Amino acid sequence: MPAVLLAALLLQGDPRLAEAKRVDKDGWIALTLKGAPKEIGYQHGALAAPEIDDTIKALKFTMRNSTGKEWSWFRDKARELYWPKIGTELQEEIKGIAEGLQSKGLKYDEWDVLAENAHIELEGYYLPWTKGEASNKEACSAMVATGSQTADGKPVIAHNMWWPYTIGQRFKVLLDLHPDKGQRIVMDALPGFVYSGTDFAINGAGLMITETTIAGFAGYDPKGIPEFARMRRATQTATSLDEWAKIMRDGNNGGYANTWLMADNKTGEIGRLELGLKVVRYEKKRDGAFVGSNFPQDPELIAKEVPGGWNRNPKTNSCELRRQRWGTLLAQNGGKVDAEKAKGFLADIYNENLGRNQISDGTLCGVWAGGGGGAVNSKVCTAAMAGEMSIWARMGVSDGRALKLASASDPFLKDIPSRPWVRFEFGK
Repeated sequence: MPAVLLAALLLQGDPRLAEAKRVDKDGWIALTLKGAPKEIGYQHGALAAPEIDDTIKALKFTMRNSTGKEWSWFRDKARELYWPKIGTELQEEIKGIAEGLQSKGLKYDEWDVLAENAHIELEGYYLPWTKGEASNKEACSAMVATGSQTADGKPVIAHNMWWPYTIGQRFKVLLDLHPDKGQRIVMDALPGFVYSGTDFAINGAGLMITETTIAGFAGYDPKGIPEFARMRRATQTATSLDEWAKIMRDGNNGGYANTWLMADNKTGEIGRLELGLKVVRYEKKRDGAFVGSNFPQDPELIAKEVPGGWNRNPKTNSCELRRQRWGTLLAQNGGKVDAEKAKGFLADIYNENLGRNQISDGTLCGVWAGGGGGAVNSKVCTAAMAGEMSIWARMGVSDGRALKLASASDPFLKDIPSRPWVRFEFGK
């Protein structure tokens, strides 16, 4: 069914969708959602019902294979661990998503939506913790720059998401949220998510946020607040980098442990929050850059929360090889970084160990060893764009290549076509 016709049918005849909008463009689904938490949730569930249904079905399949657990386990465990801790507003939004799905004839409830939002943490952090193991999450390349590093002296932020292809190719929603309380948010997300998950977001106070996971991290506190709730709360309520970082630290449970890169387009500051469980490091500056490629940086965090230590040799550690490449590109482009340069960085496939272009797990636009995942979407934002609630986004591999992936063994794995960069201008 053509995307325009689908969007029109989803909107038809429902007064609760009067303030909402869906636009499909070059692989992305842009949703504008407005109102109280339950209203925003209902609009989300109704407008993205086919995609949320598809995503939950794909998650049931992939997580049964990766964990041996049925979907009912994720529903029950998310309800037990997280529901009392996420706050009334997110509870209402999640209920609204379920009601929106039900309005389209789909038999999902709030526990399905909660399980979807919690799946990264349950699969990648809680379950390994119960077995005494470290997380194996190793995803994304990102940078934030400002001052003498950028063309106009103001912040530029860029991120590509690396994920297993089956689920990664479904991170295709751009949410433009207008909540009745707090800051407006623009972020990319999995259909049905109340947070980003990738994580890339800007808010109405001029904050620009992204992250890369901390590879080899081990630690979890089941009494804490899940990352998806903290990320959403911080992005919706914070007006400064310090405030955003504080909200992320309060109730930190170690789930989805990330190094967060951030900027404030009001002050020109950039920040880096290395958010372990026992060890947290936060720093800011007004000149230079911070980069992420899944490496832990703080020596104390490595000693206490990365079992077996960390190999800093780029010859044998692909995370460190990408870190080295970030350093090279930023050194070569001092005073030149803008949106176009940032797009080029994310598309970079130069392997400094080999001395040539060859996509791998050691290139900024990468593919995991074994080929089961890699870069699946990319986003760039400048300070000027953040002021207009606008971002550049590319669905698919960061350098624009197409991938033939469809497989009889995985009914949810699809080919990834070549897609262009698209500028989404949501407006002030």
